[in-house]
Amino acid sequence: MKIGIVGATGYGGAELYRLLSLHPNVASITLYSSSQTGVSYNEIYTHLYNVTDAVLHALEPEKMKKELDIIFLAAPAGVAAQLAPQLLGGEAKIIDLSGDLRIRDPEVYRQWYNSSPADAALLDQAVYGLSELNTKRVQQANLVANPGCYPTAVLVGVAPLVLNGLINNSSLIIDAKTGVSGAGKNPNPVTHFAATQENFRIYKVNRHQHTPEIEQQLHHWSQESAPITFSTHLAPMTRGIMATMYADLNHDLSYEDLIALYQKQYEHQPCVRLREKGEFPGTRDVYASNYCDISLELDQRTGRVMIVSVIDNLMKGAAGQAVQNMNIMFDYEETAGLRSSPVYP
Repeated sequence: MKIGIVGATGYGGAELYRLLSLHPNVASITLYSSSQTGVSYNEIYTHLYNVTDAVLHALEPEKMKKELDIIFLAAPAGVAAQLAPQLLGGEAKIIDLSGDLRIRDPEVYRQWYNSSPADAALLDQAVYGLSELNTKRVQQANLVANPGCYPTAVLVGVAPLVLNGLINNSSLIIDAKTGVSGAGKNPNPVTHFAATQENFRIYKVNRHQHTPEIEQQLHHWSQESAPITFSTHLAPMTRGIMATMYADLNHDLSYEDLIALYQKQYEHQPCVRLREKGEFPGTRDVYASNYCDISLELDQRTGRVMIVSVIDNLMKGAAGQAVQNMNIMFDYEETAGLRSSPVYP
């Protein structure tokens, strides 16, 4: 496999390079940047000193689409909408890690992202790459829209309940927390050390751009889906997402019924781990891994189910799932390049 990474200087690009450089089916990786062409990669990421001699290349779409097998777009929002059409039509398949191609309705995208949407024809080609739940379509795709970090944790967490019509969708409440790397590499006043250390804050109240992505997939699974309550918080940590979700059951079910449902849904999914009853995961349990750990709790008193879902936002929430999708697209073992255990402590 000949790999290209566009936007290699960002956190997602760096994580892609780390994973793909150890992938058994990858022969070469070419890194691209529109602003730092010719710069050595280990000058930007000094932890790679004496590890790589890679240099950042200028974008050459016509050459790239003929010579590469797959191109990962890890660039800021707006780049994929312009660049992907130039890269399609050759040998290369494409996986986009931005939000450009996830939202099907251009007007919804315009409303939540405050920018112009991608061309409708491009959106029609893009397959939503939720690896465990859209596997067959990903296998056949030439263009994959890699899901966002929050939507991955949320959708993998609630899918068995929504797909089987077991919750009142209008009752779903999602309380989610993330580490500061989710905001990207460029510093800002909110993610500054002095603003995050020993602090915990809610942000983008009722306006987080991942809201329509979650609602879109819930509606795809259930015509009875409804607008969600989705709150996001910034935690004083580098990596990790914890999504705690609450919903009213509309059937009389036991905990054993619920866990059996989840076991059936994910029994052949190596990146999803279901915890024992009463055992709840923390973000450290999946740190630097592609696992999504899930716990369930049933409150018989209120008839409400609670789902706790944790991922590493740069891995299962971005680069890890992108590599998982690549493996599915090329019929490799799904965990190829992703087998490392979580880092602890």
